[in-house]
Amino acid sequence: MARLLDASARRAVPLAVATLALLLLNTPAGLPGQAEMQPGFLLACVFFWSVFRPASMPAVPVFLLGVLSDLLGSQPVGVSAIMLLLALGCGRTWRGRLARLGFIPMWLVFAAVAAASLALGWLLVSALRLQPMPLLAPVFAWVLALGLYPLLSAVLTWQHRTIADPDRA
Repeated sequence: MARLLDASARRAVPLAVATLALLLLNTPAGLPGQAEMQPGFLLACVFFWSVFRPASMPAVPVFLLGVLSDLLGSQPVGVSAIMLLLALGCGRTWRGRLARLGFIPMWLVFAAVAAASLALGWLLVSALRLQPMPLLAPVFAWVLALGLYPLLSAVLTWQHRTIADPDRA
């Protein structure tokens, strides 16, 4: 029973870390670019785990994470959820090929997925507000996502091999 509980807790680590990071990024810490880091951080977490441990990132909790992100942020409810589900779908669809790639090709694929997700988010917000939104925010979020990915990838890889590994339970 203890082994099953340990394995379940390890499976929950990726989603728990993403949720905790979302909550921390929404605290009034006064960090420059703090709000803009949120989409890139969530996209990187969801994309990474959808490739390396898809069972730890089910679609419904990812959707709820996106809704929580929108409720805490300033986007219309559902936009972040759709962006995260796009990243999740891409990661799962290309999982077999991506898991064998090195860091640089994986980073480039993430760059494309993040660009597509943020562009879709921009289109949805523009359509919902019935006016084109400024492009600076999604471009800045994309640049931050690309800058965050190497560090996040290193931390998430460590988690993948240690505390988030259900086989170690």
